[in-house]
Amino acid sequence: MRCHVLFATAATALGLLAGSAQASTVTVGSVLPPGAAPEKFETVQTLFNTALPEPGANLASPVNGAIVRWRVQGVKGGPFYLRVLHPNGKGAYEAAGTSLGATPVGEGLQTFETNLPVKAGDLIGIDPTNASDEIGVVTVAGASFSTIFPTPLNGSTVPPSSTVAGKEIALSAEIQAAPVLTTVAPNFGPLKGGTEVVITGTSLKGASAVKFGTVPATNVTVDSDTQITATAPPQVKPGKVDVTVTTLAGTSEKARGATFTYTACIVPGLKGKKLGAAKNRLRGAGCKLGKVKKVSGPSRKAGIVVKQTPKPGTVLAQGAKVAVKVVKKK
Repeated sequence: MRCHVLFATAATALGLLAGSAQASTVTVGSVLPPGAAPEKFETVQTLFNTALPEPGANLASPVNGAIVRWRVQGVKGGPFYLRVLHPNGKGAYEAAGTSLGATPVGEGLQTFETNLPVKAGDLIGIDPTNASDEIGVVTVAGASFSTIFPTPLNGSTVPPSSTVAGKEIALSAEIQAAPVLTTVAPNFGPLKGGTEVVITGTSLKGASAVKFGTVPATNVTVDSDTQITATAPPQVKPGKVDVTVTTLAGTSEKARGATFTYTACIVPGLKGKKLGAAKNRLRGAGCKLGKVKKVSGPSRKAGIVVKQTPKPGTVLAQGAKVAVKVVKKK
């Protein structure tokens, strides 16, 4: 049974974010030169190019991402299935996934939409439904294509069954790269959120989600393929979180420059500390020393904090002041 890989995204379900637009793509496969003559598959087998000598042709995907559309020439019959093949480095290929079936409406250039995950180094192939199905084949010096018979099950790793030299199949695909983040500026702000940040990276157009940790950002605008403006959402506790962007090509991986630190004053326990030590503890907790009231007490506790307001563990804004009562010297 054929296993189809097709995943929906928030971009299709909810619409693209404000200011977003379709992301740029890179083409993989044949440059689709003229003169493609239909040839029968002969058997239900996978065909895929293994050498493309034309300038600018990408035999394998140069990026991680998703195939968003694919093109063929000279096809008859069908439905046809786009296939992703992952080289194992030993002459065989892992069947990494297939698109939903697509049926051509003519022998000319056909374009089909899809959403098929792909990794850098992957090749593309095509599967027919019937042995009588046809695809355009072009004679090109230095080109070659291979076959896998029968069409492999997804997840299996198989070697080519045969190779045809001097020809290529008229098959190409457009790949949208997965987003990559480089910086978030500013990269810190209060726990209550509200900080407007600029996120930079690549392949950001078409973004469907921006998250700070697990919390969605607000007021998100995709300014360009390399920049997004967003407002940091509130968080439950202070600390550093990863910022991620999701498009139909995937979610950005964690990056050193793509973090945001939520700041706050978490009131430390000061009772029993000397005033100098209390100041240091407050500074380390993101707080400041507030009003100091001198109170009577045992001489042995002179200069010692005996009460504080607010109590330890209270979460306040960064730089909030904590008042203390200190035993005065006699």
